[in-house]
Amino acid sequence: MQKAKLDGFFQKKLTFIWTGMLDELQEHVESIDLANDLHSIGGLVPLLSYLKNSNAKIRAKSADVLTTVVQNNPRSQQLVMEANGFEPLLTNFIADPDIRVRTKALGAISSLIRHNQPGITAFRLANGYAGLRDALVSDTTRFQRKALNLIHYLLQESNSDCKIVRDLGFARIMIHLASNQDLEVREFALRGLLELAREESERNLDRADVNLRQLLEERTRRIIAMSDEDLCAAREERELVDILWTVCYDEPSCLRERGLVYLPCDDEMAPDVIRDRFEPPLRAWAARRHDEMNEPPVPLLLGPAQ
Repeated sequence: MQKAKLDGFFQKKLTFIWTGMLDELQEHVESIDLANDLHSIGGLVPLLSYLKNSNAKIRAKSADVLTTVVQNNPRSQQLVMEANGFEPLLTNFIADPDIRVRTKALGAISSLIRHNQPGITAFRLANGYAGLRDALVSDTTRFQRKALNLIHYLLQESNSDCKIVRDLGFARIMIHLASNQDLEVREFALRGLLELAREESERNLDRADVNLRQLLEERTRRIIAMSDEDLCAAREERELVDILWTVCYDEPSCLRERGLVYLPCDDEMAPDVIRDRFEPPLRAWAARRHDEMNEPPVPLLLGPAQ
């Protein structure tokens, strides 16, 4: 019994140490230059090995660090793909028993394949859309948000993917999620439905679907009943419901007739609020100071995964 307690204590201590080291590494790789140097100093392969660590916290944190490494960074995206980093991320996203690990792995995949055609192709061939469908029907809001965000991006990048989404029954799921209590889930779901509706050649969204019409009517009623403060917060939802109604039924929405699509408070919102929400502050700083950084990278050596 005493040995078991000691083993548990040392395991917690070791986890704390390793996650702390990963936190420090993540701060360094906010800089694009240091992120790109991670492989040359021998840190990328050990980092990828942590995706298979027995401890869920370390698996999750390593995926979080990888997200920072590859975000808006084509060179690091290429290096991770060449080091076979996509496969363990996909495995964790689809099959890990810990929902935090699955969510962090999805975030890393999303950053890895953005503006990265080989990554998008690998995701499609590995049946990644089936994993996205499972994420949508989970009961974890953050997991749903990340899945919906990636779906929207992929549909924008390739109209042909609309057929995959249609055949896997995504439209029905997104109609359901567009009534979610979480504002971001609703907005992401409406974005996905709009991408399907715009691709008219394949009729990927059944515009005669009574559930779709009921959804838009219900969201319209709720928006009309909102307070002024809630209306301002729901700017994107108002616009999406209006556009989706017009695209599907070729007539103005009730929101437009009531003057609720665009409000005076909309002009007060910062134009870069969405970009700033997702861009790491140090990564943005590093991009601005790129020409001023002359010091060699700090060698961060990682040990083998446990």
